[in-house]
Amino acid sequence: MPTVFVTRKIPETGLKLLREKGYEVDTSEKDGVLTKEELIAALRMKPYDAVLCLLTDTIDAAVFDAAPSAKIFANYAVGFDNVDVAEAKRRGVVVSNTPDVLTNTVAEHTFALMLAIAHRIAEADRFTRAGKYEGWAPELLLGTGVSGKTLGILGAGRIGARVAYHGAKSFDMRVLYYDVRRNEAIEKEVNAEFRDSVEAVLKEADFVTIHVPLLYSTRHLMNRARLALMKPTAYLVNTSRGPVIDEAALVEALGNGVIKGAALDVFENEPALATGLSELENVIVTPHIASATEEARSAMSRLAAENIIAVLEGEEAPNAVR
Repeated sequence: MPTVFVTRKIPETGLKLLREKGYEVDTSEKDGVLTKEELIAALRMKPYDAVLCLLTDTIDAAVFDAAPSAKIFANYAVGFDNVDVAEAKRRGVVVSNTPDVLTNTVAEHTFALMLAIAHRIAEADRFTRAGKYEGWAPELLLGTGVSGKTLGILGAGRIGARVAYHGAKSFDMRVLYYDVRRNEAIEKEVNAEFRDSVEAVLKEADFVTIHVPLLYSTRHLMNRARLALMKPTAYLVNTSRGPVIDEAALVEALGNGVIKGAALDVFENEPALATGLSELENVIVTPHIASATEEARSAMSRLAAENIIAVLEGEEAPNAVR
């Protein structure tokens, strides 16, 4: 009977699939992220054939050593920067992810953040709950309109392309984008305009949203110098990975009026926030929940399980990381 270790409680959709195949499924009993030592100890308990891991797990040589019989590490996420893919390939271990199924959800959350920061929704909520609302006033909590503005997208993959669609089709936004590869599909579909550098996008956009993977080349993609290129009326949104923004530089930029506001779902040193970030009124923060809908998280569970089943049955994982 194949055995699978799941590093944290996830929706039952995929786990049910594994059990229906006759697999033995062990899920971590800890309510929270396993430490590296705890993960290694858990993997040494049995000769596991597969591991279903999360983006909060660091999967490196030491972890692979602890599970020498595992044929696949199925990452419950689109990104896989938490896994040493090169080391996995060297050992002949498959690494898979869960793309596509959360594209719409993350794009929706991106726009929710964009609208919320522009219309000062969270700030207005705090204001009202605090009993400060004394009646309608013509200049009370004035925000910024989104429709007709210029949307700058850094990273035009699945999610970035979907954000471009929403911006153009729902809000009549002019769309600019930068990516290491041109996306001719969104150029045709929404008249998106390619720019050959991050800087070119930043100078023109009213809203900048980030949708890049976390790589050496994208770490601190948004630094002090690039933040300074944005319009003082512009907003920055990030639903990709926290370290693509130099958070200390962002706090400085927000505090000094270099940009008008920011909305973040991810953070440089999660779960910690940069000093001073939570004290700013012109920033919205959500706790890494861009894919947190019942539909998306259940689909992620199913997709991770399908990758495991394929590999353990001698087939190619449908979402193997290349």
